[in-house]
This record gives sequence, structure tokens and C-alpha cells, in this order.
Amino acid sequence: MKKLHYIDGNDVRLLHSGGEYFSVLLAAIAQAQHEICLETYIFASDVTATRVRDALIAAAQRGVVVRVVIDWLGSGRDQALQLTALLVAAGVECRCFNPWFRRGWARTHRKICVIDRQRAFLGGFNIISDDISDDGWADTLPFPRWDFAVAISGPLVTHIHLEADAQWRRTGRLDLLSRIGLMRDLRTDAKVSRSQLRHLSRAALVVRDNLRNRATIQKAYLHALGNAHHSAVLVTPYFAPGRKFRRALISAASRGVNVTLLIGVNQFVLQDAVAHSYYPKLLSKGVRIVEYRKTQLHAKVAVIDHEWATVGSSNFDALSLFVNHEANIVIRDKHFNQRLTTELQQGIDDGVEVLLEDYVSRAWYRRAWYGTVYLLYRGLMRIVTLGSYG
Repeated sequence: MKKLHYIDGNDVRLLHSGGEYFSVLLAAIAQAQHEICLETYIFASDVTATRVRDALIAAAQRGVVVRVVIDWLGSGRDQALQLTALLVAAGVECRCFNPWFRRGWARTHRKICVIDRQRAFLGGFNIISDDISDDGWADTLPFPRWDFAVAISGPLVTHIHLEADAQWRRTGRLDLLSRIGLMRDLRTDAKVSRSQLRHLSRAALVVRDNLRNRATIQKAYLHALGNAHHSAVLVTPYFAPGRKFRRALISAASRGVNVTLLIGVNQFVLQDAVAHSYYPKLLSKGVRIVEYRKTQLHAKVAVIDHEWATVGSSNFDALSLFVNHEANIVIRDKHFNQRLTTELQQGIDDGVEVLLEDYVSRAWYRRAWYGTVYLLYRGLMRIVTLGSYG
């Protein structure tokens, strides 16, 4: 694949749990002086979301330009409309992404906030309390949701702001010529930034959309797995990748790489069934699978060889890898990666390992159920992804 363009000189801080993330985010919003760009899949109406909403309104009322993009489906139709009206009335510019699926199946699943073009936040956190389930049922979780994000300052923020601003413009009324111009501007700005870099890189922004970057996040994972030598720990709440991704995991394990998948379970029955359909082959080829059952797992992160790490919004499923707009950061920093590795090891210790002998002893009708759901999922996703998913 085309190499990622790493940018040196960034301060990248790992944020674990909503308590840590929202305290830092709210402090940054309170300190904003010029501009706030926020993009999220879910903007709920609970206590945490209300604090963020009120902080954005306060910023707008003191003269900060505040632009918010929320996903119409992720936030819910009624909540999206009510929140948009409230924010606009209070001086915040707010737009819904792809209402009524007018622009196809894609959702914006990205979680980005850029403040004064100096600081950025990116990861898996929606604007929702981390002790409440995010599946629409609003159940109280036994422990805070397990998730990660990064706080970034440095030259990479320019690229993140560029993407956030582009999404804002895309959600407006752009004619065809304006959209072509936007694509040209994105390419030009990226080239200018890269041409000024003449030293070792450290972090890269990787986005997925349905124009310029249709498979960039998956390709970044495949490249990293293809070059893995020792270990690979990959974490996702929803595991339903296509054949290329699964083959990359198996290929790494067959070379002697210690491959561990930490997967969230017990949120969606059908999603669990699809994931279980992959278990026999992965386990038989040496891939270690651990299910996280302590609370809701929402992290989308990985560490490979302690040299390569990623934190972002992309799950390992067809919607994230082939349909939705996503954003990840890839970090090449041993100190950061060691901190993330420690957190992931704790998640593995809190999980339950799946053994091949335990799996194959399950009743035949349960295994038949897994296979049936997988075939239905594959057929549907082939339609939604226009044949990209396999």
C-alpha cells in the first residue's frame, strides 16, 4: 500500500475511560478562544452530554466559532433535530450528517474535536456518559465503558482540522463543482504539509470515506500485520472483517507472531453470532481470542510489535471498513505504545479466553446458528458495500 505519511513533533496523550476523556475535553473547550470543531456519531441527552452541550454554548456566547456535526442516525432522529435546534438558537453552528440516508448508506462514525487549531481529540468516545449503554436501551453498565482516545498537540493537528473542516463543508449545500474543489484542496494541503517535513515521523492521521480513502484504514492494518514480527494485540467491540483481514491475522500467526484478539461481546446477539462463526478457523490457526465481558467494550485500538499502535473510531466490521466515515491515529512512539500495551494487557486479564476445544464442543445447532447468521450478514454487507466485503 501507499506509505502512511508520519509527522514528527507531536505530543500524543492516551486517554482511558470517559472520566479522564471528558474532564480533559471540557477543560479544553472552556479554554477555547477562536474555534471549536466537533464531530460525533452519538450526541446523547444524559448528564455528560449536557455538560458538553452547555460548554459548547458557553464558548459560542463568548465569541468562539463553534461548529458541530452529529450523525442523524447515531444520535437518533428526534434527539438530532432537538439538539440541532437548541444549539443553533444558542449561537452554535450545528449540522446533521446524512439525514434520511439522502446520500447513501454512509454514516459519520468519527469522534473528533479540534480546538483553536492547536489541540485535537480523536478516538472512540461518543458524547455520552460512560456508565450508560450506547445501544439505545440506556441500561446502566456494571463498570464504565472501556474505551480510549488521544489528545494531540503539534503539526498533525493541522491535518485533523483539515478533515474536520472538510466534513463540515460536506454536510452543507455543496454543488458538484464545489465538492470537486474540496477534494482538490484536501490533496493540495496534504502535499504542502508533507513537503515541509524533513525529519523522522511519529504519528499519522488515517481516515476512511467513500471518495479518496475507501480502504485506507484496512490497508494500514494489513500492512502492519504483514510486517509484524513478534506480537499483535487488536481490540474491537464488533468483529466481522472480510477475508483479507482474517487472512492477515492467520498469516501473522502462522509466522510465529503472537496474535491476540480482544473482542467485546454480549451487546448485540446477531453481532456475537457473526463473530463466533470465525472462531474455529482463527483458533485452529493459532490466533488467540479473548472475550471482554466485564462491561461494554467500545475501544478500537491495536499495538503491533510495540512499534506501531492505532487509536480511533474504526471497528473491525464491514460498516467501519467499507461504508462509514472513520478516523484513526497511527502512533510510532515506544513510550506511548508501552502505556497502551499495559492498558490492553489489563483488558485481556479481565477477559475470558476462548479455547478451541471448548468451542467445538458446543451444541451443533448453536454452531449452525452462527454459520447461518454469518451467511445472512455477508449477503447483506455485499449489497451495502457494493461487493467490497467478502
